[in-house]
Amino acid sequence: MQSDKPLTIYSVSDSTGQTAETISRAAIRQFREVQAIDFVPLPRVTHEDQIQRILDFLNNNQPCVLAYTLSVPSFKNLLVELAEKAKVTTVDLLDPLTQTISTQIGAKPPHNDRGYLRQLDEEYYKRIEAVEFAIKQDDGKDPKGMEKADIILVGVSRTSKTPTCMYLAQNHAMKVANNPLVYNLKPPKELFAHKEKVVGLRVRPEVLHDIRGARLHSLGLSNDSSYANLAQIELELEFADKIMAELGCPIVDVSHKAIEETASEIMFLRFPKAPLKALG
Repeated sequence: MQSDKPLTIYSVSDSTGQTAETISRAAIRQFREVQAIDFVPLPRVTHEDQIQRILDFLNNNQPCVLAYTLSVPSFKNLLVELAEKAKVTTVDLLDPLTQTISTQIGAKPPHNDRGYLRQLDEEYYKRIEAVEFAIKQDDGKDPKGMEKADIILVGVSRTSKTPTCMYLAQNHAMKVANNPLVYNLKPPKELFAHKEKVVGLRVRPEVLHDIRGARLHSLGLSNDSSYANLAQIELELEFADKIMAELGCPIVDVSHKAIEETASEIMFLRFPKAPLKALG
């Protein structure tokens, strides 16, 4: 169907919406060389009147596709019914896999709308708590807080420690602290007391040089600073490597990695699934 207006993908979820957003964006990227496609996430849909308002809006904003990950049956049924009346195309992102699992185990998911919404709320507040923890423990602000952390990230400046902490908090409800490894500065003793939780972030010198140079440029500062000096960067990374070796922690190379890739690798290192351990 051709239209003068760009196609917009709306993702609807009764939770954080991360699954719907990730899948939708991945699908949209397949067409980036063909045409621009807009994307609008609509998370935390927890009332039927919200679904009604969404469909009223979409009815007057075609062309669009509504991709959803609604786990509450009554919400899903209402959305499909209203979408059919409004002639809005919908895609259930969960149903194919859910139906396949159901067939394999010979059982249907036991949904209780009220109980499931309460479960979603509990999950939501766990994520909020994890985000608040990440903010309080950012950049080594409170080393004593490492005791309560699920994961502790270490690395030199500009290795994406903070955004990775926030991603892990928002998407995995992980309480993550991070501590910068500053050249010739001894890390806090708490780091070594909880070294089993530590994951190191490393980046190739030339990549870090470019990142720091761009950072200085964005601040209107000169690249002559030692902060973006390649020789100094190499010294910092060597120092960080020694600390990580003392900690005996696993290391993730974040060079040219997206935050979600780094987070996925960290989760595997800290919480490996038994069948995957043999993969190394």
